[in-house]
Amino acid sequence: MSDTDGLRKLITVAGDELGLDITPQDATLDFDQLPGWDSLHLLTLLTALERVTGRRLSLPDLLEARTIAEVFEIASARPAA
Repeated sequence: MSDTDGLRKLITVAGDELGLDITPQDATLDFDQLPGWDSLHLLTLLTALERVTGRRLSLPDLLEARTIAEVFEIASARPAA
């Protein structure tokens, strides 16, 4: 799966789980610029991503993310061995 495909899948999961209309063009928008975004969405997204990826993700790392693209980078990073 390419990074573009992975990002599109994340956007689909985010939109479905959060009930927001998020497009690929929104991937680099700061969360504050996403219509309807609130801080609780990040926790919901974390739970959904852990379910989809089958692995735990770092909440502190996700709390530092400011865009969907940054969340994708964190979610797609290889876990430390």
